[in-house]
Amino acid sequence: MAAPLLANLSESLGSPEPAVRLMLSILIGYPCALVYRKYLFYQTATVINLFHAISGLALAAFNFGPQIYHSAVCVLVQFLMMRLMGRTITTVLSSFTFQMVYLLAGYYYTATEEYDIKWTMPHCVLTLKLVGLSFDYYDGGKEPSQLSAEQKTAALPSVPSLLEVCGFSYFYGGFLVGPQFTLRSYQKLLAGELTDSLGKPPNSVTPAMKRFALGFLCLTIYTIFSPYYPNSYFLTDEYEAQPFWYRCVFVLIWAKVILYKYVSCWVIAEGVCILSGLGYNGVVDGEHRWDACANMKLWVFETAPLFGGTISSFNINTNAWVARHVFKRLKFLGNKTLSHVTTLLFLTVWHGLHSGYLLCFSMEFFIITVERQLANSPLYPLIYLVQQFFHWLFMGYPLVPFCLFTFDKWLKGIGGVSRENSGVRTKAETLGSEMHRCKTVNTHLYLLFLFLPHLEVLVSSPAGGDFRAERQGVRGGCCERKVWMDRMNFLSFFLLCLTSVASSNKANKHKPWIETEYQGIVMENDNTVLLNPPLFALDKDAPLHYA
Repeated sequence: MAAPLLANLSESLGSPEPAVRLMLSILIGYPCALVYRKYLFYQTATVINLFHAISGLALAAFNFGPQIYHSAVCVLVQFLMMRLMGRTITTVLSSFTFQMVYLLAGYYYTATEEYDIKWTMPHCVLTLKLVGLSFDYYDGGKEPSQLSAEQKTAALPSVPSLLEVCGFSYFYGGFLVGPQFTLRSYQKLLAGELTDSLGKPPNSVTPAMKRFALGFLCLTIYTIFSPYYPNSYFLTDEYEAQPFWYRCVFVLIWAKVILYKYVSCWVIAEGVCILSGLGYNGVVDGEHRWDACANMKLWVFETAPLFGGTISSFNINTNAWVARHVFKRLKFLGNKTLSHVTTLLFLTVWHGLHSGYLLCFSMEFFIITVERQLANSPLYPLIYLVQQFFHWLFMGYPLVPFCLFTFDKWLKGIGGVSRENSGVRTKAETLGSEMHRCKTVNTHLYLLFLFLPHLEVLVSSPAGGDFRAERQGVRGGCCERKVWMDRMNFLSFFLLCLTSVASSNKANKHKPWIETEYQGIVMENDNTVLLNPPLFALDKDAPLHYA
């Protein structure tokens, strides 16, 4: 009975059925939170954990059917590793390896060239939860003096039960699309501590409804404008034929529209967390805060003049998780730049196995690094307006490969060239277009990889954070910078070779003989253009000696 209703609803909304199921599941979190507030707030932790676990599993089954066993297996294995291995670094490494390998295997066996809503989507959220759980469990066995203030708030003083881990993992407000939160925060929710009224359910209905209304507004904007700005337009000849300014404007508006898809889901899910009390963040300046689970600061996102501001206001809890468990724990490397690169590499792999993710986060590193240098420059006030202009204009540039995934698609999306509408398109024009497109993207990648070896200013500056150089003095720092630059030179050369080889599959490597003028003859009922004079290839091994 439910299947025909969902099919009719998705058809009337013009959305795929999996997307409708996902949004309905996020919305169901609101009545679940109301049930918890009215009937379960004063119940024992066992009852509340059971309710959260059953609710989350039901939503998972509604979306992904029997494939929920993937999450169940990972939750069970995580619990057994903590129980059997104890608070050791072996537990952390085993958890990280198992959870990431399981996720990547899921990506590999279910990957398509489109963004599909399947079991790997919530599983990537669960992976971070379970890996973070192992880190917090490990930190709970350390002396308080060895922990940072952030680690102290998340460290687990006792071993969680299997039911508690299940309730934490399948909590209806964060299982499908996030946000990330720690088990310690979840335990405070169970204990009734996350409330502005001691011993009573939190007065969070109004803040929750505000986030719901904002999320619904973002969803409405995406629903209205997404049909006019589809991803597939990047792959059309019409897009290539548009002038450069038009394509820039299209990418800008498209990026805004596509990002509202993620924003709407996150903000609506945040409202569920606020309604249950998990979003309570204490009192600041005499006011109760409800932003503990905020995954999006929309006003900052829309008004920030820098990419750094955009990134810091987008997917906040995931970024905080990565900063806490990856970036800051790489301090032993002694270099912030290397830690930054490693962190972005982790994010790349965590998102998926498509090459578009690699290009997206590579461009993020390049942009953020350049912005830091410009922000420290005395000329910053003069370049502020220019910087803001480029931020708004090219914010969608890294997003194109992120959303188009595969090399052949984002290559066409980024490297599309404008051409005049001159009528018939010859085979030579098609081959030339492919060559030009590959050269365009290769130029962008070459500039990116060429920039990496020349990070001497960044590495040697306090902003770059070369801790060893600061301790060992100028001579030691110079030697280390030389080794670092040699390694980055090798990495740059290696990556450039990979992109060149990949793009060579798309380009015509045989050089043609170019005349100054050509005449084309189109025969009746034929799509072949006869060129006069013929277009000869200079290479003897060319598959076609003339066009």
